[in-house]
Amino acid sequence: MRAIIPIVLSGGSGTRLWPLSRELRPKQFLPLVTELTLFQETVARTGGLAETVRPPLVVCNHSHRFLVAEQLRALGVRAEAIVLEPAGRNTAPAVAVAALLAARAEAERAGLTDAEPLLLVLPADHVIADRAAFVSAVESAIPVAADGYLVTFGVVPDKPETGYGYLLRGEEFGAWALLEKFVEKPDFVTAQGYVESGRYLWNSGMFLFSATAFVRELGLHAPEMLAACERAVAEASIDDDFTRLGAAFLDCPANSVDYAVMEKTNRAAVVPLLAGWSDVGSWSALQDVLKKDAEGNVKVGDVHTESCRGSYVMATSRLVTAVGLTDVIVVETSDALLVVAREHAQDVKRIVDALKRAKRPEVLDAAE
Repeated sequence: MRAIIPIVLSGGSGTRLWPLSRELRPKQFLPLVTELTLFQETVARTGGLAETVRPPLVVCNHSHRFLVAEQLRALGVRAEAIVLEPAGRNTAPAVAVAALLAARAEAERAGLTDAEPLLLVLPADHVIADRAAFVSAVESAIPVAADGYLVTFGVVPDKPETGYGYLLRGEEFGAWALLEKFVEKPDFVTAQGYVESGRYLWNSGMFLFSATAFVRELGLHAPEMLAACERAVAEASIDDDFTRLGAAFLDCPANSVDYAVMEKTNRAAVVPLLAGWSDVGSWSALQDVLKKDAEGNVKVGDVHTESCRGSYVMATSRLVTAVGLTDVIVVETSDALLVVAREHAQDVKRIVDALKRAKRPEVLDAAE
């Protein structure tokens, strides 16, 4: 079986989970579902591929480097590299530099393996409840990626969801299918039709491919991006445990893997994933994956409720009480309080944007 290098993308800001998630400690570094952080869970779940998996290569923001190093150390994992971006440029450049660095490391191992390893690209802030199902989907994708396809994992939808993009399956070949089309986030009625058709999957943002295949397609469809990433890797310096990309990375156009490559290539494939996946993209999404009481509430910390239904209430520094709330999210921290109707959970980002404009310190980090 092909060796696999996990590429963990940890550049997200998690603004929709404010006030718990802050710029200097975003959601991927928080223990939101288990005692492990989302980042640690992402790294740990690749351990199911124990016979074939290599140490992870992590791409992250410069300001998060010590969080990454500390949380890997707590897991007993030493990374292949912790790659520091001088500035965020979305997922396509992050994956490009990871692919180039992985290919360079593999060249230094010349003669140790007969086949090029595959890159398993994983956002650091997702939840996957069924680790065995995740491993099974990756194993199904391995022969497809080994044939030169760029494989993405499409989540089998269990409801009409307007917060995710969708993937349309094309011709099917057993456990995988050609990827016919990417679809932007739909309205509810359209999403309902997608789910009822059985042909659409949620876009998970996870991928499996070889470095050679991805670099080839990036060179065809975004040559200026590839050129900037190649310069950034050539100029990179190694400082202790960190690989610092060169300043050329700042010249790189910002774009996602989907837009830069997957929507343009004729080598895109999709493997369905049914593993309790969530991108935890809002407080309501987090509420969905957590255990609820008989009234559908999630209570975290020192919380007491009366006559509340379908609500999420979190306390981190004091007693929080609530009476008569229905479908409301309440999040208390030592320096901020968020109260938002569940249906408006995606709009928390607007609050964060307003606080940024006002230069409020609560955006950066929590008070001690």
